[in-house]
Amino acid sequence: MKLIIHDLTPEQAETILPKQSGIRVISDNGKIRHCVGCFGCWVKTPGQCVIHDGYETVSALLAQCEELILISRCFYGGFSPFVKNVVDRNISYSLPDFTIRNGEMHHKGRYDNRFKLSVCFYGENITAAERQTARELVQANTVNLDGTAGEVHFAERAEDFKGVLS
Repeated sequence: MKLIIHDLTPEQAETILPKQSGIRVISDNGKIRHCVGCFGCWVKTPGQCVIHDGYETVSALLAQCEELILISRCFYGGFSPFVKNVVDRNISYSLPDFTIRNGEMHHKGRYDNRFKLSVCFYGENITAAERQTARELVQANTVNLDGTAGEVHFAERAEDFKGVLS
């Protein structure tokens, strides 16, 4: 399964997201709450966020996906607030124990699944420095989630990703 997490408007999503089976889509319904750092997803409800707002089981979806595709407006070389919030809420994808990966300390994975992480950043006038920061962020996220590297795309308009996502 492909899992797509995006910050697109409903109109943009209708235009560019592929319409095929095997794809799950997570978008902003206006109800997502911020991670509060309580670690309840590690100790109270392992693998599931304790905040019940409709986004508490995203980590379980990550454990089932072959590819995670993030579509986000580029904010200073990072994700949009909604996409960042969903990524932050997935700390339960990992365990509180540590391991060394690429010579760095990271959390151990909770699941055996290793998905490919691909990202589509959009926005007008994304600078070279922002592109480099974004690439480094995606690489760090890939290592942290013990995933495999997909592609990082940039475009001025989200609609420009139509051919990339199908």
